[in-house]
Amino acid sequence: MRIDRLGDLGGAPEVLRAIGDATNRLDLPPPAALTGDWFGALAVIAPSVSVRPVDTADAFAVRPGADRTTVGGGWIGYLSYPDPGADGRPPRIPDAAGGWTDCVLRLDRDRQWWYESLSGAPMPAWLSEALTGPVSPRPYRIDWDAADRRAHRSGVLACLEAIRAGEVYQACVCTRFAGTITGEPLDFFLDGVARTAPARAAFVAGPWGAVASLSPELFLRRRGEVVTSSPIKGTLPLDAPPSSLRASVKDVAENIMIVDLVRNDLGRVAVTGSVAVPELLVVRPAPGVWHLVSTVSALVPVELPTSVLLDAAFPPASVTGTPKLRARQLISQWEQARRGVYCGTVGLASPVAGCELNVAIRTVEFDPAGNPVLGSGGGITADSDADAEWDECLHKAAPILEAGAGSAARTNCPPPQPAASRRASSPGAQHRVVELTP
Repeated sequence: MRIDRLGDLGGAPEVLRAIGDATNRLDLPPPAALTGDWFGALAVIAPSVSVRPVDTADAFAVRPGADRTTVGGGWIGYLSYPDPGADGRPPRIPDAAGGWTDCVLRLDRDRQWWYESLSGAPMPAWLSEALTGPVSPRPYRIDWDAADRRAHRSGVLACLEAIRAGEVYQACVCTRFAGTITGEPLDFFLDGVARTAPARAAFVAGPWGAVASLSPELFLRRRGEVVTSSPIKGTLPLDAPPSSLRASVKDVAENIMIVDLVRNDLGRVAVTGSVAVPELLVVRPAPGVWHLVSTVSALVPVELPTSVLLDAAFPPASVTGTPKLRARQLISQWEQARRGVYCGTVGLASPVAGCELNVAIRTVEFDPAGNPVLGSGGGITADSDADAEWDECLHKAAPILEAGAGSAARTNCPPPQPAASRRASSPGAQHRVVELTP
């Protein structure tokens, strides 16, 4: 392992932009990146990584370490939500893709950058040169089409009927926005990260397309034998009082049902008696909204392959429903289009630092032609109202649809017009931190 201190090179978007510019000029594979809160750092960037399609069983197939101070490198990529849509169409991009990086740039919490290499190789000359000066942002534009409100309402009403019939207790019903981009997916990602600072943002790209995830949610963190998951269920706009989220019978019930589902998923592979809930119903901010977050932890055998852990827990509980199998079956009937990477996962498996994966919500998938799609949805319970659920989809999507406002982005989607308590708040409110514990 080689570790070199690089000092203050600027924020993650600036450094990633400079690297992306260099790989483009030099015809190298593009960078991949994790920004926000990954491996105890503010950013982990793979400077140039060949991200290729892989079998889904091989995604993140690295025996994870447990170091809390370095990352070094590893396998970075994504795994798509596995189920089809009602239209039966094939995936727009591969079901899984990723690649091995021998080195990373890591931004620590003191905003100091480090070069880390698993093999001990020094920093490549091209990378050193790329980091010597700033690169100006490149303009881009995404034109978004309106999502299908009627289809979403039909899905919500079908879900409510399934709940009344006792088939499911809760299920996640989603809609999606499609569009066209002028410019590059990396520029969209950089703009989105700079504007919204999501906790679990991730970017990977290759000839097959690109994934730009502005997610706030942790799916799985594994360090050695310790596994944690922090499902999000429960949402209100940032201008609503955060205490009202904890007071919402619907949101609290939704969160607790998913916590039980995560406990069940992890319990399938955990050491007996080790599953615990260290956090329950904590209110935290995310871009444009308040979320209700809980955390489930467990111990697993050190020798347990990550593929077995994913078999037990994937797709993430918070984007499926209870009972999980029946919810997934019904969702494939209610939603016309395949979710793709949306509601799957993006992350890194390191032999040094362990494995961290997000829930790929607030995530834009770009096909090889650059055409983007964005999914947005929410959990439906017996207390759900179809109009309120549509508003929630729009509130969640709004920061992503508007991310490129400074880069001439356009959207044909009208903003939500619900009651005052559900209106989107000012950008400054996104930096408030409120934790309401039981």
